[in-house]
Amino acid sequence: MEEVSVLIAKAQEGSQEARELLVEKNLGLVHHIVKRFLGRGYDAEDLFQIGSIGLIKSIDKFDLSYDVKFSTYAVPMITGEIKRFLRDDGMVKVSRTIKENGWRIRQAQEKIAGEKGRDATLSEIEKETGIEKEDIVLALEAGAEVESIHRPVYQPDGSEVYLVDRLPEKRNDNEVLLNHLVLEKLLNELDERERRLICLRYFEDKTQTEVAKQMGITQVQVSRLEKKILLRMRSLLG
Repeated sequence: MEEVSVLIAKAQEGSQEARELLVEKNLGLVHHIVKRFLGRGYDAEDLFQIGSIGLIKSIDKFDLSYDVKFSTYAVPMITGEIKRFLRDDGMVKVSRTIKENGWRIRQAQEKIAGEKGRDATLSEIEKETGIEKEDIVLALEAGAEVESIHRPVYQPDGSEVYLVDRLPEKRNDNEVLLNHLVLEKLLNELDERERRLICLRYFEDKTQTEVAKQMGITQVQVSRLEKKILLRMRSLLG
C-alpha cells in the first residue's frame, strides 16, 4: 500500500484512482466524526455525505510540507463541513433528489477535471451524469456557498479559525472612514429588499435559514439572491 503522502501528491496532480483510494482509506474517520452529530434530527447518510465532502476538500488542500499527519488535518475539515451544514441548514430544505444530484455532479466535476485538467462544462457533466442541464444548474445553485468573512481558514496544524479573526485589529482611521464610505455607496446601489438581506446576513450575522424565515422566502432563494448581490457589489468595486 502506497504511503498517504504519495497518494495525496498523485490525487492533487489529478489521479482519480489515488483520490478514490484515499477516500476509501479514510471513510472510517468520517463515520467516527458523524457519530458525534447523530440525534439532532438529521439523517446519518446526509451527514456522512457532507463529511465526505470535507474529506475530499482536505485531500485537495493538504500541504505536504505541513508537519502534521493527514488525519490530524482532515478531522477539523470534516467536522467544519458538518458544522456549517447544521448551522446554515445548507441543503436540509432542498429535496433529496437535488441533494443526490449535487453529489453526483461534484463527483463528475472532479473526474472530468482530473482527466482534462480544467473545469467541466455543463454538457460534459450532463453526459457524465445523465442529469439535464437545468437540473444541474439548480443543484449547483442549491449547494453554493457564499464567500464571507466568516468562512473557516485552516492553519498548518489543522486547526480552524475564521477569516474575520485574521483581519488586522488596528486600522488607520482614514482607511476605516474610506471603507465606511465605500460600503455606504454600495448599499445605496441596492434596492430595499437587497439591502435588508445584506444587513441581516452581514450586520446581524443571521444564517441563510434565519434570513429566509424573516423575509418569507426559501433558503435556496436567499442563497441565489445573496450570491447575485455580492457579485454585483464586487463588480461595482471594480
